[in-house]
Amino acid sequence: MKFISFTSGSCGNCYYLCNDNGQALLIDAGASMRRVRKSLADKGLSLDAVELILVTHEHLDHIRFLGTFCKYGNARVCAPRKLHSVLAGHSFTKDHIAACRCVLEENVWNEVGSFSIRWFNVPHDASQTVGYAIKADDRLFVLMTDLRNVPAEAMELAKQADTVVIESNYDYDMLLDGPYPPELKQRILDEGHLGNAACAEAIKCFWHDGLKNIFLCHLSGNNNTPAKAYESALSALEELGVGQGTVHLRTLERGKESPLVNL
Repeated sequence: MKFISFTSGSCGNCYYLCNDNGQALLIDAGASMRRVRKSLADKGLSLDAVELILVTHEHLDHIRFLGTFCKYGNARVCAPRKLHSVLAGHSFTKDHIAACRCVLEENVWNEVGSFSIRWFNVPHDASQTVGYAIKADDRLFVLMTDLRNVPAEAMELAKQADTVVIESNYDYDMLLDGPYPPELKQRILDEGHLGNAACAEAIKCFWHDGLKNIFLCHLSGNNNTPAKAYESALSALEELGVGQGTVHLRTLERGKESPLVNL
């Protein structure tokens, strides 16, 4: 499998996953269709190969351009039934999503296109927020973002994964000392996001010898830095005795595209 993060954070979220046969999917649509198309073309890839768009939740940094993808693209939009109901009434998606709708059933592996997909709920202040486990080419890819903590189901899937993309949103001291009003700080702590320390603890729980890639996503622009997120996760791995080079650890930066990564 191959992976690209087009953008990650409150400025927008959009990730690309491609199997060995060239079929691909996107997770969230927080980057413009034009940007995604050009980026893929620059790498010799085609947006036409994107079969599916998986949606984690309805916040704008995740669905801002989903309506455009539905109107002009050919991918099916995959989400749980409840989340689809929200998208059907959302001003950014309601006019075009009906023809693209693909409902993912709960507690099963959904065989959709070239991929096998399972979703799991995560705690966040949206109508429904989910993470995804995706099987392709005998590999397991797990993504969880915008979550207050890591639920048991997500943890168990991560313990089997080859690649885990996990939120590392804030540094605790930077958040407390930063410019946000108290109510927003409390929302982030209580309902919104996974901080560096909690991400590091999760890594220590789901680490296993088959894990090849850990990507840190949805970093805050005001309450974190790529260096702080990376060092926190690296310290967790070092505590486990995991040597450098054993796992590919990378931060996915805000507004910046990652390289095309061979997973």
